Amino acid sequence: MSKIHIPRWLTSDPPGWEIDSDVIVIGSGVAGLSAAIHARAAGRKVVILTKAQIDEGSTRWAQGGIAAAMSEEDSPSQHRDDTVTAGAGLCNPQAVEVLVTEGPQAVRDLISLGANFDREPSGAISLTREGGHKRDRIAHAGGDATGAEISRALVSAVVNDPGIEIIENALALDLIIDAHGATQGVTLHVMGSGQRDGIGAALAPAVILTTGGFGQVFGQTTNPYVSTGDGIALALRAGAKVADLEFVQFHPTVLWLGPLAQGQQPLVSEAVRGEGAQLLDPDLQPFMHSVHEMGDLAPRDIVAIEIMKKMRAFGAAHVWLDGRALGADTWVRRFPTILASARSRGIDPVTDLIPVGPAQHYVSGGVVTDLFGRTNIPGLYAAGEVACTGVHGANRLASNSLLEGLVYSRRIMTAIEFDQPERHTGVVGSPQDSYLVPHRVRRDMQSVMDRNAGVLRSEASLTHAKNWLAKIERTGARACTEDWESANLFTVSQVLIANALMRQETRGSHWREDYPESSTDFEVRLVSHRSPHGELVTTTSGIGI
Repeated sequence: MSKIHIPRWLTSDPPGWEIDSDVIVIGSGVAGLSAAIHARAAGRKVVILTKAQIDEGSTRWAQGGIAAAMSEEDSPSQHRDDTVTAGAGLCNPQAVEVLVTEGPQAVRDLISLGANFDREPSGAISLTREGGHKRDRIAHAGGDATGAEISRALVSAVVNDPGIEIIENALALDLIIDAHGATQGVTLHVMGSGQRDGIGAALAPAVILTTGGFGQVFGQTTNPYVSTGDGIALALRAGAKVADLEFVQFHPTVLWLGPLAQGQQPLVSEAVRGEGAQLLDPDLQPFMHSVHEMGDLAPRDIVAIEIMKKMRAFGAAHVWLDGRALGADTWVRRFPTILASARSRGIDPVTDLIPVGPAQHYVSGGVVTDLFGRTNIPGLYAAGEVACTGVHGANRLASNSLLEGLVYSRRIMTAIEFDQPERHTGVVGSPQDSYLVPHRVRRDMQSVMDRNAGVLRSEASLTHAKNWLAKIERTGARACTEDWESANLFTVSQVLIANALMRQETRGSHWREDYPESSTDFEVRLVSHRSPHGELVTTTSGIGI
């Protein structure tokens, strides 16, 4: 197998300005905003870098809610069991234990910040159920606007704190590393005006990655346009370990907009199925109850794979979701966002069947961390979707993502206070061993990934994608946001394909048609890093990373 070269830097001009802080947070989703709040509580001066506006990350798009054992009928141990089952043998037990035991308090802390969850007439938090959960434990807000409400509460907390500086329209480029191998900040590009415009350097002995996943690797996706794998690629170039990138979760029920649809597409939360909606095949027959004991609420990987099987068998572009039995009142009260989205496209879920199919949703892997968010690079921490804590294993349990961001962002500040990272002079990038990928190839690159590395994979399809990427023509690329993002997507795609080729089995959200069964040989993580010579090196590791 030919070797993959990972350049050390993105091609850019040298920094023209600097900003200094105690902690730099890259990203403004639930994990980033929470990390900034905890850093300020510890007395640290914080700079938040966000590549768009402060509220434009993936968090605000979360519909279903946040999972935590909040009711008397539930318990952390039951939440743990459901999480481990969904993770298909690759969850880190210690990481899951942290999540489920600290989760309820994290939700209560969120409420104390002003987040308003939907409540029962008694005043108790209203809880629902989603795929893979055997108890009602999904707290939601505004019916199906949970992420927007959580984002609102956290944004309000950070924008009113004079100890937090927010730099918007800022794309982090590369880590600045000192002679000891520790991070000292990042280079970045800001599309602004005045002193902080163009290429700069944000300096601090502690950098927290909360940049989210790589939702734009695929053309069919639920992720916003800013989700281009920047944090994972940045960390990888600097020598950080990444793992589990082959486990890309495809949400089974995304509103089908036609064969030419590209980019972010409307999610139809599985909470709709939690309220009683049912999947139907192209012949309008229900099919999930014959596949799994939990029927339409089976874990996402199982539902997505079964939908793809039905689509292939019938030669159909989608299946159907029947939510007519929910009634107009339930649609208006519980799912106003989904209802409005569907109606704006000529579909009324109250009276019509909803055309749905799988699309890229969430990656279970990322930058490898310990239980306190530490990476293998001193001073670099990670939380949220960019991180691989081991919580999700081979497949994320629905609505565990917001909870993970809350729980592990809090733990990072404990690690920083213990580590006491020191300030040193760092080395900023140079034109040597740098790269760009022109934006013009992005759409073709996404289409190749859709067809060859999506829900259905094989050695032949993955090899085709790998060879296609290797032949990308890079002439005409220039140092700009679009081409930096394309370079990050290119790098992440390479690692995803390499891992998917190595993992010769079907497990969780990784389905190999040529290896349809799980194998005990692959009850391991595939951990990749960039060698000092720039080669991508992948080894196996136990699940307790």
